[in-house]
Amino acid sequence: MKTRLAKVIGQWLNTLAWVAPAYAGRQGFEWFCTPRGAQIKPHQRAFLDSAHPLTLSVAGETIHGYRWGTGTRKVLFVHGWQSHSFRWKNYIQAMAGDEYTLYALDAPAHGRSEGRILHVPKYAEVINAFLNEVGEVDAIVGHSLGSFAALYALFQNPTLPVRKLVITGTPGEVEEFMHHYRTTLGLSRRALQRIYQHFIGVVGHHPRFYSAARFAESLWLPGLIIHDKGDLDAPYRHAQAIQKNWSHAQLITTRGLGHNLKSAEVIAHVVRFIGRDTQRTAMIDL
Repeated sequence: MKTRLAKVIGQWLNTLAWVAPAYAGRQGFEWFCTPRGAQIKPHQRAFLDSAHPLTLSVAGETIHGYRWGTGTRKVLFVHGWQSHSFRWKNYIQAMAGDEYTLYALDAPAHGRSEGRILHVPKYAEVINAFLNEVGEVDAIVGHSLGSFAALYALFQNPTLPVRKLVITGTPGEVEEFMHHYRTTLGLSRRALQRIYQHFIGVVGHHPRFYSAARFAESLWLPGLIIHDKGDLDAPYRHAQAIQKNWSHAQLITTRGLGHNLKSAEVIAHVVRFIGRDTQRTAMIDL
């Protein structure tokens, strides 16, 4: 968000917090949860159109997804904030179609899916709906917010039919993003309180409840964590905290890849992990 526009929005919310506090809370929450620039570009359509399309109805919104391959091993890919299923192109192409059936979902308000806002519980609900429809998957592979949502879905229901979990570039704390949001917009304490109140009313918990490290404590399935040491969007310390709490997870540390983690080596690590029958806990520094 441009700095000048952010400050204008912040001043508007600060004023609303006095004259229409409930409305200020709702507007502030929706600004926080509204993606921008998450639409599919023309050059990306050909790849997505090569898939078999699928749809889910979740909370009255149509969620669009894609399926490649016909293999017995199933993998679900869930993208991050302001992205969509095209981000998984190189992963899809690296995995044999006769061994795997590969799925990718456009999150609400992203890609071809309906909706205006996205938050962690809403994304987790989509993952649950997919698993209810398709059944057991050999692995979920997530990036950024998709990773966070997968962690939360398994925290809510540890019996979900998922055999392995791969999380990459995972954010650590929703409240940390809320503090950044407050600073960026210049929100007053009163305005932030109204936004928190609306947040709790919609999702049922205070932002501090949503902690990736906390969710990882209950995980029993094998996991792979990939995170870049210099990630500016999701600090590396969060990956360390997740791995500390997740006894069955391996942490791979990269350098120079940033938050997007676009690398053939990262893809190779993910493919090998999914293909192995067992996984020991370890840390690998690249």
